Amino acid sequence: MRVTIDTGVCIGAGQCVLTAPKVFTQDDDGFSELLPGCEDGAGDPMVREAVRACPVRAITLEEDQGA
Repeated sequence: MRVTIDTGVCIGAGQCVLTAPKVFTQDDDGFSELLPGCEDGAGDPMVREAVRACPVRAITLEEDQGA
């Protein structure tokens, strides 16, 4: 799976960070970003919940082909 954040849509609500802090962080301006090496969700089962928790749907998951 691949996790992406649409930085043009993110409003910095921080729900992803609260839900999956091992995958997401916030930059100096408060907008969400992935922690280094977490583009694949880092095996964290809470990533899907973080996607659902985003109030503006800025986070998307792309499933690997054949998965």
